[in-house]
Formats: sequence, structure tokens, C-alpha cells
Amino acid sequence: MDPKRELTSIDLAALVTELNRYEGAKVDKAYLYGDDLLRLRMRDFERGRVELLIEVGEIKRAHAAKPEHVPDAPGRPPNFAMMLRNRLSGADFAGVEQFEFDRILTFEFERGDENTKIVAELFGQGNIAVLDETGEVVRSLETVRLKSRTVAPGAQYEYPSSRLNPLTVGYDALKRQMDESDTDVVRTLATQLNLGGLYAEELCTRAGVEKTIPIEDAGDDEYRAIHGAMEELRETVKSGDFDPRVYVEDDSVVDVTPFPLEEHERDDLNSEAFDTFNDALDAYFHRLDLSDDEPEENDNRPDFEAEIAKKQRIIDQQEGAIEGFEEQAQEERRRAELLYANYELVDEVLSTVRGAREEGVPWDDIEETLQSGAERGITAAEAVRDIDSAEGTVTVEIEDVTVELDVSTGVEKNADRLYTEAKRIEEKKEGALAAIEDTREDLADVQKRRDEWEREDQDDDEDEEVEPKDIDWLNRESIPLRTEEYWYERFRWFHTSDGYLVIGGRNADQNEEIVKKYTNKHDLFFHTQAHGGPVTVVKATGPSEPSKPVEFPDSTKREAAQFAVSYSSIWKEGRFADDAYMVSPDQVSKTPESGEYIEKGSFVVRGDRTYFRDVAAEVAVGIQCVGETRVVGGPPSAIEGKAETTIRLQPGQYAQNDAAMMCYRKFRERFADTSFVRKIASADKIQEFLPSGGSQIMDD
Repeated sequence: MDPKRELTSIDLAALVTELNRYEGAKVDKAYLYGDDLLRLRMRDFERGRVELLIEVGEIKRAHAAKPEHVPDAPGRPPNFAMMLRNRLSGADFAGVEQFEFDRILTFEFERGDENTKIVAELFGQGNIAVLDETGEVVRSLETVRLKSRTVAPGAQYEYPSSRLNPLTVGYDALKRQMDESDTDVVRTLATQLNLGGLYAEELCTRAGVEKTIPIEDAGDDEYRAIHGAMEELRETVKSGDFDPRVYVEDDSVVDVTPFPLEEHERDDLNSEAFDTFNDALDAYFHRLDLSDDEPEENDNRPDFEAEIAKKQRIIDQQEGAIEGFEEQAQEERRRAELLYANYELVDEVLSTVRGAREEGVPWDDIEETLQSGAERGITAAEAVRDIDSAEGTVTVEIEDVTVELDVSTGVEKNADRLYTEAKRIEEKKEGALAAIEDTREDLADVQKRRDEWEREDQDDDEDEEVEPKDIDWLNRESIPLRTEEYWYERFRWFHTSDGYLVIGGRNADQNEEIVKKYTNKHDLFFHTQAHGGPVTVVKATGPSEPSKPVEFPDSTKREAAQFAVSYSSIWKEGRFADDAYMVSPDQVSKTPESGEYIEKGSFVVRGDRTYFRDVAAEVAVGIQCVGETRVVGGPPSAIEGKAETTIRLQPGQYAQNDAAMMCYRKFRERFADTSFVRKIASADKIQEFLPSGGSQIMDD
């Protein structure tokens, strides 16, 4: 069987019980690996060091990990990690909750000056959103703008529409869901009760109910057995009394569960027991990572057939889900239409119950009155099938269809609620249709790679005979990563078209540092006429090399001037050009004139200046593939000659992080190897090369 790569809703319900035992732990630091793995290092009074991992990419998980299972800290932290460090350093972990029965966890952190929530969406494309005390999104890995919800900086965080929770569903509600289905028992549990395939089969096995029995052949005996098994499952999850297992097939891990599953025992899977579910999760995903890193057998030939079979299984499941959404939407719409078609009857039921409640009549007395009315042949009373006092609802049967009514509102609002639910289900169908198209594209891509592999009977070394500059990097299926860390990467930087390094300050502290530590007498100093620009220095030599005079080309000077202008305050102001000037380092001083004061990060420039007039505020970001693989950014004339593909930007209306995400998506569309883009050119890495303020992408 394929190994589990995403935690289920039941897994998360069990996990929450254990993670809340770390309440009170203090946060030390936050790390972000790539664009989908968040690590929070915490200290617990009783347990010592706690490493919390949250991953929302191809693998979706959350758990505390042993220190030896934590990846080494990445290089310079991206903006997302720095923001979290600022908000969470010294904060107390206040607990974690699962949103309803969704695969969403909300982690809460408290600190004297501000409280923070981290929402981990462990479904679909995956996402992590950081919220302030008011529920407003401070930052998110992905910006989501849909008809149904928005997740974007500055907006209130919106959870997805809630789903039925099988761990809290009452028997009557369970029976209604089952009776309204037109498929078999196990599929109804999987889709209508949101249990998923594995746990739906497990419940059938525990209840002693044949999973393939058609709904029309099932009755109270089967339903009560299933509901009993659900209640046992709920008590196990709630109590935290787990017996966690990691299941192994052919020496490879394939599943991890908070308690043994009879379904896996029937499949003769070997299992390993753990003291806590968290320990089991940590061991499982650590071993899964190791197995993913193992080289393929058969001369590194990927197992295309297994991948194709997996994609086809996903498509089959998605098609089944779409069919289910269509049926659900039709049922909800039919219920709404029945309310209008039997308006007088429904209105009589609602008016009778609502009037009695307004007069203070207890629910039990109302139910007895309706039963008495049904015995006397009163049509409205005969239609009533159930009363739920806790929810304030009455269920009626019209033309063999049951409809749950909210007695606090009228016929129109009840019908409107059903139409809205039908629309919500149709939106889920639209999302599923988009997902199935993506999966079909993935399947076609795998088949194409298989065909190419079989057509080309040659080994991977053949590419080495081709000059790197002649390789079609955009269409290459797999691009090797070659990246190093350099001292200047914490500043703003780029290499000119002539090969000279240019560095600039990101803030006042860095401006001071560049002038005091990294500026030599043979370098060039640039600044703008506008206040708030970065100190920009063209380096003649490296920091550890002896200083020597250099004749800088005019092209390098022009690019440095454009760099100084583009990353200055004029970008924030939405201006498209400004002047820059150039001086030698010996003209730059920290000593003010008598009686004057110089702010931190500012300097006095004395003597003649060389001006560059009306310099365009414009930058390019790109992905470099030759030599090293990395994001590069700066003046277009310097970047477009080095990068395989680039995007030009100018001042505009899109916030910095939104513009970075737009660039990231464009790059993913251009490269065949999308995982390469995700690893080396995440939105955070792109954002490091974008000026502060709003941007817009220029026409391609």
C-alpha cells in the first residue's frame, strides 16, 4: 500500500489531546524550510527542549519531534521566519485546537505585549496563516482569494465551511444521513459522515456490519451498531488513552494510527507499538523522510508505473467525490423546492412550534401534542418525524424526503439555507473539478516522462557533455540544486552585468554596518536625492582581499544608480524615476556640521558628486540555473543576462508579499520541474529582492 503522507481528521483529533500537554512551554525560535515546513523550538519546564514541526506541502503533518530528527537550521532565515521570531520569542504555548472535524489546527501563543495564533491548514494545497489577537492575518505562506473565503494579510481569517463531525453526531442525525444516501454503507460513512475510506471500513469492521451492504438493505440494527462503534471511537480520542502503532510493509512504513486498526490486522501488516501517538508520528515521518531520500533501484530509473497507478487511483477517488457532490447538491435543492411546493403545511408546522415555544411550552409537551395531532389525522402533525430540542429544529417528511427545519425562522429562510448549502456543495464540486484536472495533468506528465525515459536509452551523464548554457532549463524535467551561502546575502545585493558585486542596506543598522565594515577606499558609494534610500556600495574587492584601484565601467555605475533608486523610498511613494549620485568613500562621513545631528543610518557627504538623472525605478527578479541555482534580483540589465527567466516589476498596487507570490506562480508555470522552483525560489526568497512597498508586474 502507498505510505500515508497526510494526517486524517481522526489523527488530528488524537494529536490535539497530546500536544496540549505541552501547554506553558516557551518559544525560543522559529525556522522555515523551503516554503512548507515550519519548526518552532520551545522549552518545556518538565520535558526540556520541544521541537514542534508543521508541514503543509506534499507531506502534511504536525507533531513534536526528537532533536535528532530535526533538520539542521537553514541559512539566513526568510522574512516569514523573522516575523514569527519577532512575534513569538518568549511567548507561552497556550494550547492547540482542531477546527470542528476539519484538518485544521489552531495553535495559540500568549505574550505580555501581543498574542498570536498560527493556523495550519493540513488539506488541499496546504497553508500556514499567522493571526493577531483580532483574528487578522499578519502573514500567510499562500494568499487565498476564493468566493467562499479569503486568507490574505490584512483580512480577517476565514475558516472553511464546517463539516459534519462523526465523533459528535447523534443517532438520529446519523440515521438521517444514512437514509438519504443511495450508495452502500461504507461509501456513505466515508463521504456523508466525513470519515474517509480507511476509518469508514474500520468502523464497519468494529460494528460487525458488512461494508458493501446497500443502504436500502440496512436498518436500525446496522445503524445502531455503527453508532456504537463511533461512540467508542469518540471516547478513545477524548480520553487520550491511546495504543499508537506504526505499520510496516516490506520494511517500509505505510501508516501511523493512534490505536490498532482491525483493517490493517486483516491485511497482515506488521506494527510497532509506541508510548504516545506523538512519538509514533515522529518515528513514522522520520522514517518516511529517510525512505524518500533513498536512491531508486534499477539504475535510478523512477518507478513510473507505481506513480501512474497512484495518480489513477486519485483520479478515481476524485471522480467519486464529484459524483457525490452532484447528488448532495441535487438533494439539497430538491428539499428547498419541496418546502415551497408545500408552503402551507411547512408554515403551519413552523408557526405551531414557534408559537408554543414563545409561550414557554416545553419541547417534550410540544412533541406530545404533535403526536396526539398525528393520531387524530392532522396533516401537519403527521409530517413531523423528529424534534431536536438542543438544536431547535423539527424534521418533517414530505414526499418520502426528510427535511430539517429551523423553527426560529420561516419557510423562506429555511429554503434559502438549503439553496445556500447546495451552492456551497457545488463550489466544492468546482474545486474538485479543478483538482482532478491538475491530477490529470500530473498523470500526463508522468506518462510523458516514462515515454521519454524509454525512448532515450542513455544514462544521466550524457547531459554533462552539453554546455550548461545550451541546456533548455525551462523544459528540463529535473534540475539539480547547486547553491552556496555568501557573506553578502543578508544585505540587498546583485552582481552587475560586468561582474562587480553591489551591496545595499535593508535598514539603518545595515547602512551603518556597510559603511563602517564593508566599504574600502577604492569602492564606489551611491545614494539617492530622496530620503530613505539604501546605502549602495560597488565593491572593488572582497572584504578579505587587499584593496586595489579599479576602473569601473559606465554600465556598472548606471546599474548601481538604478539599484539605489529602485530600493529607495520613491518606490513606496509610487514614483517611477528619481536622481542618484555617486561619490568616493572618503567623501562620506559620520561627523555632522557644528550644531547639527545625524540620524542612525545617515551620513554626511562632502565634495563634488556625479549625478545620474531621471533613473527609472524598475527591478527584475529571475531564476539562475547556470553555475548556481538561486533567485537573483536587481536592475534588469544586470539580471536578464544571468537568469534563465525573469520578471520585471515597477511601483504598483500589489503588496510586497502578494507581488512575490505572483512571481512565484509565474515561475512555476514556466518550469517543467516545479519542485525545483519550490525549493529554490519560494515566495519568501523572491520577496527579498522586491523593494518595500507596492509593485506591479510589467507586461511580459
